[in-house]
Amino acid sequence: MTTLHSATAASQSRPVLLALAAAGLILSPGVRPATAQESADPVAELVARLTLDDYKATLKGLTQFGDRRQGTQRNRDAVDWIETTLQDFGCTSTERVFYMFPPPDARPRRAPPQRSAGPPRARPQQRQEEDLTTATGGRVGRRGAGSGGSVIFGYRGRTGVNRDLMAQPDERIRELNREEPVDGERSQVYCTKVGTTRPDEMYIVGAHMDGHGVNEAVDDDGSGTALVMELARIFSSPDVQTERSIRFALWNNEETGLNGARAYVAQRQELQGVEDPPGSGHYPEPRWLGMIQHDMMLWDHGAPGPDGRVSRDQRPEADVNIEFQSNSDMARESMELAFFFKAANERYATDYPATVGPHMTNTDSTPFMNLVAAISLRENERGAHVGAGWNPNWHQPTDVWTTYTDDDFRLGLNAAQTTLAAIAQLAGAEVVP
Repeated sequence: MTTLHSATAASQSRPVLLALAAAGLILSPGVRPATAQESADPVAELVARLTLDDYKATLKGLTQFGDRRQGTQRNRDAVDWIETTLQDFGCTSTERVFYMFPPPDARPRRAPPQRSAGPPRARPQQRQEEDLTTATGGRVGRRGAGSGGSVIFGYRGRTGVNRDLMAQPDERIRELNREEPVDGERSQVYCTKVGTTRPDEMYIVGAHMDGHGVNEAVDDDGSGTALVMELARIFSSPDVQTERSIRFALWNNEETGLNGARAYVAQRQELQGVEDPPGSGHYPEPRWLGMIQHDMMLWDHGAPGPDGRVSRDQRPEADVNIEFQSNSDMARESMELAFFFKAANERYATDYPATVGPHMTNTDSTPFMNLVAAISLRENERGAHVGAGWNPNWHQPTDVWTTYTDDDFRLGLNAAQTTLAAIAQLAGAEVVP
């Protein structure tokens, strides 16, 4: 794969953001007032078309396929359902990317080492939490490194991936997830809203549709998949036009190492901005202006306590985390994009605020982050919070519909409001008679 030089990528994305700033489209903080001026705002009108019931209905539809684990029939059925639903939503320009898993150049998988018979090894003595103190004498459970350069403070809960079918108490869900994955060809679907005046430029809005853990993959990542599909529905309405193109991508194989997103970059990066056929005004792969990923949107219940447990209730001060990667080639452009999204949240979101963090990691925006401005929206900081066990449903049998309340689903809806408001401005959306 040939990598675009970061200076070239910067020249592609920075003018868009700088022009928006000059035009006054980078929004100031504040609560959205219910005024006549606001009702005439096309962004506010589009955000108002997002409803909790619609978001939940799309997310509920995904649960019929269990955890949608890659390499299974339930995964393939879910891809088909997503494509059909996008078409029903009016986003009829659906296409697929096909690739192999594992990739042909992947190293062969090693068999687990055979242990000789004998007495079990003694585990090293674990440090007691009560012995750990801060520099000022305060008690903490853990201070250590998380992924993406983050730092973990406080108590840590358990994390891991459930592979035990019988750990799922719901027999219906257990049967949905019985089939094990098989290597081979994979596919993932996307659809595109074509811009009216700049069809050769594009924002990519993505989420991964696969999951695992013998569950319904509601939070990880049905919540992000439903968000992207709802945005596709609203932008595909006949009375909505955008100056620039928007692509709605539902990645596969995220859980195996971002393979679907990596395949997309490998296959389509060099096609950017190429008119095909020449003179047609048709751009199969418009030039990337930004990539916005959505991965786990529902659960911000706070940190685990000394016993490692997390509250069952959504915390009132929950927020939408907008992350960029501070050591990427496009860090400055990505940071600008992240704060643009935060400003959109401050004006248009209804319930939960947004925060910006510099540790985007282990999600499908990673393959894009050295090529174009790339951010990820999520429930918690991936490296510091999710990695420290703040979400007890992550890859567990409890990631099922009945675990979540409307307060949780509303957090996902607010992430959708945030992205819709920001992309509507960036793509130049308007509502036409």
